Amino acid sequence: MKNLSIDIETYSSTDLSKCGVYKYTEAEDFEILLFGYSVDGGEAKVIDLAQGERIPAEIINALTNDNITKWAFNANFERVCLSAYLRKYYSPVFVNYSIDEDTVNNYLAPSAWKCSMVWSAYMGLPLSLKGVGAVLKLDEQKLDEGKALIRYFCVPCKPTKANGGRTRNMPHHNSAKWDMFKSYNKRDVEVEINIQKKLKNFPVPEFVWDEYHLDQEINDRGIALDMRFVENAIAFDSLIKEEHIKTMGELTQLEIENPNSVQQMKDWLVKNGLEVDSLDKKAVTELLKTAPPKLASVLELRQQLAKSSVKKYQAMQNAVCLDSRARGMFQFYGANRSGRFSGRLIQLQNLPQNHIPDLKEARTIVKNGDFESMDTLYDNIPNVLSELIRTSFVPKQGYKFIVSDFSAIEARVIAWLAGEQWRLDVFENGGDIYCASAGQMFGVPVEKNRTNGHLRQKGKIAELALGYGGSVGALKSMGAVDMGIQEEELPSLVSAWRNANPHITKLWWDVDDAVKKVVREKTSAEVKCVKIFYKSGMLFITLPSGRSLAYVKPAIGENRFGGESVTYEGVGATKKWERIESYGPKFVENIVQAIARDILLYAMKTLCCFRIVAHVHDEIIIEADKRMSLDAVCEQMGRTPPWANGLKLRADGYECEFYRKD
Repeated sequence: MKNLSIDIETYSSTDLSKCGVYKYTEAEDFEILLFGYSVDGGEAKVIDLAQGERIPAEIINALTNDNITKWAFNANFERVCLSAYLRKYYSPVFVNYSIDEDTVNNYLAPSAWKCSMVWSAYMGLPLSLKGVGAVLKLDEQKLDEGKALIRYFCVPCKPTKANGGRTRNMPHHNSAKWDMFKSYNKRDVEVEINIQKKLKNFPVPEFVWDEYHLDQEINDRGIALDMRFVENAIAFDSLIKEEHIKTMGELTQLEIENPNSVQQMKDWLVKNGLEVDSLDKKAVTELLKTAPPKLASVLELRQQLAKSSVKKYQAMQNAVCLDSRARGMFQFYGANRSGRFSGRLIQLQNLPQNHIPDLKEARTIVKNGDFESMDTLYDNIPNVLSELIRTSFVPKQGYKFIVSDFSAIEARVIAWLAGEQWRLDVFENGGDIYCASAGQMFGVPVEKNRTNGHLRQKGKIAELALGYGGSVGALKSMGAVDMGIQEEELPSLVSAWRNANPHITKLWWDVDDAVKKVVREKTSAEVKCVKIFYKSGMLFITLPSGRSLAYVKPAIGENRFGGESVTYEGVGATKKWERIESYGPKFVENIVQAIARDILLYAMKTLCCFRIVAHVHDEIIIEADKRMSLDAVCEQMGRTPPWANGLKLRADGYECEFYRKD
């Protein structure tokens, strides 16, 4: 036996979608109902564990044998569930991969597992078994009855008179459905095997599997939460909302039944002499500048009531495991256009920033449950709670956090890729890219808060908006007009940036020409250190690291301006599988972000022995021994990969007793 393909069906009273698989398996009633498997691509078999069948001894041994590769679609689910199952029923054979100080001791080593969902994502395919089967046109497709069967057998049911008041459906309650459920389980194994067969000519590089295994280790390790702080934050939010609703009722004479209702709020404002088109954050900010005091107070209360910070705290409460650590927060290859991670559960990727100067003091007040002091010291408690969200994450007792991130990683990568030398010189000399960009654009020296310092803001907005072919619309979206730049200035700002960056501008259109040629002629091309080629109905872009980006069924189409464009199939803005239009600057954005991702993974591998507990965009969070050197971590993180010769990287960091933005 070399490979074991697995699919399982499970039961737990814990809500998987809210809590994640790690907490799901901690429920006392968690169990595996069906164990579907295939050895080396052979016939799929189903073990009916719910009705007393047992997994064969050779398969149990295979689960703990690191020389046998275990395959599953979303293998994290199978591996974590089987870890719990083996610990409970086969404890003598269960082997974890933890050392005493680490927190991965409840799980099977991920190094012996591979995930067909990751393989699908690597190929630009959907992240669902049904979606992949449909796109690949497999002979055997995932059965549509699955969702209904899972609802029936895998989650608690509502007690009714008709079902005798039971809270769970067992096999004997509907034997026909149970037989269908076993067929569904078997079919999933067959579909997974066929995906592997279909993709066998496009293997995932072994170094990417190494990255996946590191990702799984980080998910297994989790990150500690200060649950006393989290629970008090939720309680504070509830108290302040009660106060605000009461105050709003007094101000509006109870004419607004639901403060979150846009229509009720609009109607009340109109009745009181203020007609509004929108109540979004930007519109309310403008209204507050001129609204009468009473109306302004109501609008401010509504803004505070609409603050969704408590949802993050509730997500923490949902996801936290028995040891007060949150696990499973990162989806490897969640963004298959670049291969970047996406967030799960608590979603660390979109945490609010913290700017209040007395962050530690405010946190202490919440942790101590001192609502009276909070109410006395702060006018906007929901905003304070929002800024404190990051501080919920803490290192374990006796440790510290080291937080280190790359400085201007995408700006560095695109300059290196395009050969924009003046930008490379700025980074080499430790300069400010926004000042340098403004200086290059306007032909004058620019120093932050000094000589021509007012131009730095224009340099910054141009850097953020224009690097991937953006124009006037991109500047507006980035808030250029709101920042005081005149609308009539925007076209000249675009021209100035492009003239200052001729090599980057040329890179966009060189990539555009190359991709069109490759798709049209089904050939290959090379732009700088990036290789572009067509194979078996797929467009591939191979990065300097050796990893490839994949685009399904590329074709030449027509854009909205009547010009030629490249299209391909993928998951679009609607979250559905559709044909997507792209062009040179967009492909360059994919390439640059993908290279930045590869640099992050190179750093994560370099630092893997330091117990990484989380990563956010281009930042790594380490749960560190207090003796560990911050400078050593930053030095190692900032090392240039061997495949990126000439790229100047820099990592900066700080130490903290709870997670925060420095």
